[in-house]
Amino acid sequence: MDVAFDGLPPDPFAGDPYDPALSLDEGGAEEHEELTEEEREEVVADLADLAVYQALLEHRGIRGILVDCADCGEQHFHEWNLLRSSLQQLLDEGQMRPHEPAFDPDPAHYVTWEYCRGYADAALSDD
Repeated sequence: MDVAFDGLPPDPFAGDPYDPALSLDEGGAEEHEELTEEEREEVVADLADLAVYQALLEHRGIRGILVDCADCGEQHFHEWNLLRSSLQQLLDEGQMRPHEPAFDPDPAHYVTWEYCRGYADAALSDD
């Protein structure tokens, strides 16, 4: 299952030999450990879950997932396509690249992963 990186903005310096970020790589490219088979399965499951959550919630005005970041203590707002692209990138490259935060997001349009899971369980139950 390949997902296009349409949720990520294009690199404005792609192919530019004077890219200022190239100096950051002078110490040698960082090697990232490949995902274990279990980690890969978890990311694939997350991608499948994300598709269900988007299908159930997007038409209700929900734009994506809200994540409470343990590293910085702030909330991060991930639109559906950006999160899908990031998860696919993790699957393909073993890491997620940093990205620009959402511009002036309305928290009312984002829900937590746990909310999505509960909503999907309720909406898809046979009761």
